[in-house]
Amino acid sequence: MSANAGSRRVTIDDVARSAGVSRQTVSRAVNDKPEIDPATRQRVLRVAEAMGYRPSRFARGMVGPRITTLGLVIADVLNPFFPEVVSGVLAAADERGWQVAVYSTGSALEREAAVARTVVDHVDACVAFLLDPGAIELIHRSGMPFVLLDNEHRPPAVSGGRIDFATGMRQAVGHLVERGHRRIAMLDDRGRPDAGERGTRHSLFLRAAAELGLPADAGWVFPAVNSLDGGAAAMDDVLDTGFGATAVLAYNDLIAIGAMRRARDRGVRVPGDCAFVGCDGLTLSRLVDPPLTTLLVDKELLGRSAVQQIAAQMTGVAARETVIVPRLVVRASS
Repeated sequence: MSANAGSRRVTIDDVARSAGVSRQTVSRAVNDKPEIDPATRQRVLRVAEAMGYRPSRFARGMVGPRITTLGLVIADVLNPFFPEVVSGVLAAADERGWQVAVYSTGSALEREAAVARTVVDHVDACVAFLLDPGAIELIHRSGMPFVLLDNEHRPPAVSGGRIDFATGMRQAVGHLVERGHRRIAMLDDRGRPDAGERGTRHSLFLRAAAELGLPADAGWVFPAVNSLDGGAAAMDDVLDTGFGATAVLAYNDLIAIGAMRRARDRGVRVPGDCAFVGCDGLTLSRLVDPPLTTLLVDKELLGRSAVQQIAAQMTGVAARETVIVPRLVVRASS
């Protein structure tokens, strides 16, 4: 097997299996440790060379002291959701004397594998927002400490940070029902790949609506580009189709704010004619007129928790999951 035999990087486990030795023996051989028989060392090195094995930066860092570099992969540096996550990661990393390298996929699924390859070659550990299974597998198989954020299809062997939008949607829909709304439009991010019944926010919305006795179906969900303009265009669809919504629940605050502004431009009173609720709890949601009701996600805690998991993995702790529960913040928009 050579380095070009497949698309994924050869790992220490691959070398250990081919050489018929343990991971520890491979590590001792490639790091020139004395606690290994010379003949075994030579055999392991020959196998490693033939397979094109390159020790990860994390593995090499175990040999001697140096600064740990944490890679943080986010979708879009311009999306206001991410700065607070970055802030949490930077603060927790700084407390440990680590440096952080930030990478962006530009919200393009096709770029994730390329970014993952760069991360594997240049950092010691990784916290990432990724959706592409191949990119996730590439980082996981490298052997570096790895935490995957906001992905409902996280492999069980990979540590994760998840936002409990099921609970959040029940809060949001319940709030609107309590205010008397029986016809709610959900503006969903059309650019995010379907995560299945368990994960997509529109699926969680439909489930929550059904539990509260609303006759909701797929016709209550309107696709939106993830931006202010995308929210405005989706609100045009809601109004032009005659859906008759008295409330709008959006995938995130950006879409909600764009929709709310367009509604007011078209003579819709907020919240008199139509109430609006967003998700994520951006700082911007407090500053618009009227202030936006939102599901507040503690994004800094999400980042800090991810770094804590990375540190735990460095001491041998197995994969686990941190769950962040959104909190409904009621403002004048609803």
